[in-house]
Amino acid sequence: MEPPSPAHPWMPSSPCGPRCVSTQAPTVWLPRRVVRLCAAIGVLLLAAALAPLLVVLPGRPAVWLTRRIFRSVVRTFGVHIRVHGDESFATAPSGRGALVVNNHVSWLDIVAVNAVRPMRALAKVEVGRWPIVGALTARAGTIFLERERLSGLPATIAELADALRSGSQVNVCPEGTTRCGLATGRFTRAIFQSAIDGGVPVRPIALRYRLSDGCTTTWPAFVGEETLIDSVRRVARLRGLTVDVYVCPEIAPGRAADRRELAALTESEICTVLYGTRSPVRPGAPCTPAPA
Repeated sequence: MEPPSPAHPWMPSSPCGPRCVSTQAPTVWLPRRVVRLCAAIGVLLLAAALAPLLVVLPGRPAVWLTRRIFRSVVRTFGVHIRVHGDESFATAPSGRGALVVNNHVSWLDIVAVNAVRPMRALAKVEVGRWPIVGALTARAGTIFLERERLSGLPATIAELADALRSGSQVNVCPEGTTRCGLATGRFTRAIFQSAIDGGVPVRPIALRYRLSDGCTTTWPAFVGEETLIDSVRRVARLRGLTVDVYVCPEIAPGRAADRRELAALTESEICTVLYGTRSPVRPGAPCTPAPA
């Protein structure tokens, strides 16, 4: 099935679909899958019950609790996280704003990033309508973007800049939609205006999903017309999944002349880690495997 046509010419779209997802991967037995899914539901229900605490707890306890929730979600699916690069990213004190940018492959992206360093996020408005998850993301201070309504973009960028200026770290995926993980989409430049207006650095993060043999896998990708439940069930089947989180050096305020250059610098940093080239790798048919 081909991806749907974008709602307007500037609407992000992905050529990735079911054909990009690996046909074979090591899996666990059915009882293990059921246990994983039940455990994940239990963690989400517990998180929903604890959500009011995130509003009233002071900074460090709230960060600790949020990190524990996301790490619990990761563990229920048998996923391992390996952090590479700047280790201070996970432990640096809050109060210093930064636009944290990563390539977008799966719903697991935000789980992995927040398991390392909890933060606010910019997400499509549809995420706010997801059961349980939507309420949790809203309470976590997520800024919602209505991608189909361009007229609302300036207000969203202004809200994002205000959050950054106030000292929040905000996670964004400037591709605007998911890819299979073997290539990247073009980074939307408008989002980077918020970092310029807020006077904060950009922190590129490259995410790679691989199996225990070290090979990159597309199984965790959330692409095409599949539902979130379909993607979650596929991840629950996987054995030996690891998320490599590469924390790249910050791009300091003023290093880029404008948002176009800032987007290009960020994209180049991520592509260098994932593909060994500073030139973006665009999705094709078929996608070519990334180096392990």
